[in-house]
Formats: sequence, C-alpha cells, structure tokens
Amino acid sequence: MQLSECRAVITGAGGGIGQALVARLCQGGARLLLVGRQGAALQGLEQRFPDQVEVVLADITDPSGRQAIASAARGFGMNALINAAGVNRFSMLEEHDEEAIASLIGLNVTANLQLTRRLLPLLRLQPHALLVNLGSTFGSIGYPGFSAYCASKFAMRGFSEALRRELADTQVKVLYIAPRATRTSMNADNVVAMNDELKVAMDDPQTVADAVAQAIQREREELYLGWPEKLFVRLNSLLPRMVDQSLRKQLPIIQRFARSKS
Repeated sequence: MQLSECRAVITGAGGGIGQALVARLCQGGARLLLVGRQGAALQGLEQRFPDQVEVVLADITDPSGRQAIASAARGFGMNALINAAGVNRFSMLEEHDEEAIASLIGLNVTANLQLTRRLLPLLRLQPHALLVNLGSTFGSIGYPGFSAYCASKFAMRGFSEALRRELADTQVKVLYIAPRATRTSMNADNVVAMNDELKVAMDDPQTVADAVAQAIQREREELYLGWPEKLFVRLNSLLPRMVDQSLRKQLPIIQRFARSKS
C-alpha cells in the first residue's frame, strides 16, 4: 500500500513509537485517525499535521471507547488499522499483583482483539486494506522478568497468524511487525540499565517507525527487527534448549534488575 493512499486508525498514537510512526506516515502522505488517552501528545500531533490528522481521545479497554473509535472510523473511510497500543511490566512474576497482570493482558491482548473485531467490517468494505499488529521479539522468545508481557505478545503473534489465515480469501491483509527493545518511556530505567549491562541494543522510535512504514508499503506479512534478535527468534523455534542455556547465564543479572526499583 502506498503511504499516500493509506487512511489508518492508529492506537497508542501518543506513545514513543506511536508518535514517531505518525510523523513518518504523515511525511509519506498518509491520512491518520489517532487514538489514545494522552490528550496533550495527540493534540501536538494534530497541530503539527493539521491537514492529515484527526484525533479520538478514547480508552480502547473500555467498550464505550471502542464504540467512539468505530463511529469516528466509519466516517473516516479507513483502509488500515495499526494496533500499536500496549504496556510493559518488568519484574519477576511473583512480584506482580493480580491487578497489574489483568491490566496488561486487558490492554495488550483483549482490547486489541475487541477493537479489531469492531473495525474489521469497515476494513472489509475497502477494495484493499491492511491490519498491522505491532508485536515484539518477546512474542517469540520467552524472557525472564517479562513473563506477563511475553504472554501478551505471544498471543498477538498467534492472533495475527490465525486472522491472516481466516482472512485469506478476502482483500484484508494482516501484517505482524516485531520490534526489539526500543528507547521509549515504556521501558523503565532499570530495564535500560539491565540492557546496557547485558549489551542489549535498543532502537530509537524513528528506526521502528521507518521499518513499519516500509512493511506497509511492501505489505510484508512478518517482520522482525534487529540483529542478533532475528537469529535468536529462529534459534528459539528450532533449538530452544540452546536459548535456555544462554538466558540461564544472564538470569542473575536479570533477577537483580527486576527486583530493583525502576
């Protein structure tokens, strides 16, 4: 899909990757309906791209919020949905509380599936449409300290695969894009410090935005960002015990940072 032809609904548009993606798509000529809860960030984008951006302040975890998005999207003539909303939690599982786990799964999985279900009929009205799900390397590699987050991203990867097959006889294409660690506020200070000690590379949001824009233009069904992360995704599917051994060596460092205050 050419960016100049793209009329996309973007959730999580006020986040670090979201804002970079909005700027990148607008530079390519796209028209965007921005969804999020961060009014100041969304209004700033609307002022920056007044002829290309419309804003819906809504909580996608709330049915009334999803209804407001669907109503706005109906008049917008959307031909793409980009599910970029999400939240991260870094700690050992026993240190999560029930509310935190439910909140993470509620946003990262349930809300994304429910919003997609509501907007899919609008996508099917178009002669050509895209559904773009932003996942994570942790949707393919279970990583200590991120058990709930990994569970949510494994779910989004499976959802993308299943829905792609479900829609194989339609004009709607499903893309799954998996960034690696990214320097946004979603990663707390202790995550950044741990990655620095483990020499784990972190991309800037603009790098991710460029990759997503290219995937949309090429309609690439699956894209994993970063090296050696791509290699580890492959190894984990073929030789999981090898990845187990590698991560076992990192475990004391991960535990130390996961149990520290962010």
